[in-house]
Amino acid sequence: MARIPQGKKDRGSQKWTQVAVNERPDLLNHYVQESLGLAALPAIRWVSPLEKVEYAEYSDQEALAQVRLEIPRKSLADFWPERGPNWDALGVTETGQVFLVEAKSHIDELKSACGAKGKSLLQIERALVATRDFLDVRTPNVEHRWLCDFYQYANRLAHLYFLREINHCDVYMVFVYFVNDREMGGPSTIEEWKGAIRLMESLLGVHRHKLSKYVGDVFIPVDELALETAPMPASRA
Repeated sequence: MARIPQGKKDRGSQKWTQVAVNERPDLLNHYVQESLGLAALPAIRWVSPLEKVEYAEYSDQEALAQVRLEIPRKSLADFWPERGPNWDALGVTETGQVFLVEAKSHIDELKSACGAKGKSLLQIERALVATRDFLDVRTPNVEHRWLCDFYQYANRLAHLYFLREINHCDVYMVFVYFVNDREMGGPSTIEEWKGAIRLMESLLGVHRHKLSKYVGDVFIPVDELALETAPMPASRA
């Protein structure tokens, strides 16, 4: 399904993403725009996951429709099979910048493997190869890492490549890492998250690459989201 109602979640990254989008979009915007160096842009309007539509999340062509994203050069169906990434959040500014979000609350969520088979698997493998070639990835055993160890991160990068490089869309990939999610046993510090991310990026061969400036790593303490009137954090620039 391209539109998946999630309902209100009571724990984990889905819970905190729902809280951030629906209750603290100001805080979420601050962290996202600061991470990407886009503070001068208009505010991001978050279109998912919204409470009024059962916190629905979107994938495939429906996700693009939610942010009114047109892809003139190559269709999504030609690049990736159906049932592609299910975006944790989607945002857009009034000047057309689009933000695709993947959120995590604990380090084990970084690990994932592709479950596709047959023609779908072949299409995914072609897309990942094209992405690695563009990023000039030369890490040993990288095919296995991209498909079987950190597949979710890899396929998000592939979609950024597809949208920004192939179709010239003004798109940003945002990885949100919630800090101090005690219920999930997640990292209590930003440094702990960064250590795990650096290892993953090293194994994938993507610590520095051509799309790095369009990828934001955002670290949000859940304690700030839990406060109804939490003060805005100071700039870390």
